[in-house]
Amino acid sequence: MDLYTPVTTHLGLDMRMNLKAKRVEIRTTPGTPDAGSLQKAADFVGAVILGFGLRDAVALLRLDDLYVESFEVKDVKTLRGEHLARCVGRLAGRGGKTKFTVENATRTRIVLADTRLHILGSFQNIRAARDALCALILGSPPGKVYTRLRSVTARLTASY
Repeated sequence: MDLYTPVTTHLGLDMRMNLKAKRVEIRTTPGTPDAGSLQKAADFVGAVILGFGLRDAVALLRLDDLYVESFEVKDVKTLRGEHLARCVGRLAGRGGKTKFTVENATRTRIVLADTRLHILGSFQNIRAARDALCALILGSPPGKVYTRLRSVTARLTASY
């Protein structure tokens, strides 16, 4: 019901789970307000499947300038075995501190799913978060990344 209610009330679409095909099916109704509703609903369901919280995914329905970007650690640098595990640990930080710092500084939401990273936010904020995460993957110390984030976020907030 948590997935079903936002799609049907906010967007005016019909939604059902096809158990035979193991798919979520979404279709328009005569009361659907705009043509982009199907894409918004697909993005919403996809964000929940990727691991974002329901409140964060509902923001995709309400706001027009939110996007989800995904990439793998191996897309940035080829790592194997313990080096890959250490890199994922550096991205998360002790108790999730590094991930939360990047999220709060860039006003994005980040999901670390094994070696895949998913970022939800506006275009500029995703770019800032991606740059910070790529620097961590390449081996920059977290302190240096935090300092760079401060200057980038100061520029971002000045443009708003």
